Amino acid sequence: MAESRVPTDIKVLDEMMHGGFIPGSANLVEGAPGTGKTTLAMQFIYNGIVNHNEPGLIITFEEFPQQYYHDALQFGWDLKKLEDEGKLKVVFSDPQTAIGEFEKIDGQFVSLIEEMDVKRVAVDSMTHFEALSMDEVELREIERNFVNYLKREGVTSVLLRENDSLMGQITHATSKIPFIVDSYILLRYVEVDSAIEKALIILKMRGSDHHKDIRRFRIGNNGFEVESTFSGREGIMSGITHTPQDAFLKAFGGK
Repeated sequence: MAESRVPTDIKVLDEMMHGGFIPGSANLVEGAPGTGKTTLAMQFIYNGIVNHNEPGLIITFEEFPQQYYHDALQFGWDLKKLEDEGKLKVVFSDPQTAIGEFEKIDGQFVSLIEEMDVKRVAVDSMTHFEALSMDEVELREIERNFVNYLKREGVTSVLLRENDSLMGQITHATSKIPFIVDSYILLRYVEVDSAIEKALIILKMRGSDHHKDIRRFRIGNNGFEVESTFSGREGIMSGITHTPQDAFLKAFGGK
């Protein structure tokens, strides 16, 4: 029997993950501003409700719910209607409050998840946790605890994270959350033939195999759409053409 998965219903992305995310996993989506992180998260939540009858929760530290309703409507996703039907909750909060509410057995988020039978959670964005501590060890423990709270509730989560490097090398950050999560998807701007395109790669998927190729993607009328590979474009994520192995190391680090 095939292993159970939580599909995003973004066709090629699910194929790359052999069916979707692992149930109950925490999944990081990182990218520069405008790459489509929030769209991917909204699509994951919306498709879960509409296609799989899996209620969703969006925890945002950046935008008020009204902004989410507005942005989603351009893709035909009526989040306000789903919220009115009790299938979705969009909550504006801050990291410290969110942690406190998850620590309490009757906290807001714990209660929402239990009362609504929430199966999918999106957090926008984990970058805000970096303001809680300048100490790497302490920050890692804070992030680990938050991820474990989500896992304790049995939800499958998509955690967003900003990367201020628009192209080329990933910049250093205090956060170690890529080491904590179960899967890690990176979205980048890349230059191809003097034009800017968007690229996606799955860097990590704990407990599962996954496709390692770099894929084009775009934000279309129906949301996040993953397309063809960058065939013959080794080094595209770093901006320097080398062998595929060297390009990977230059783009994502390694020894």
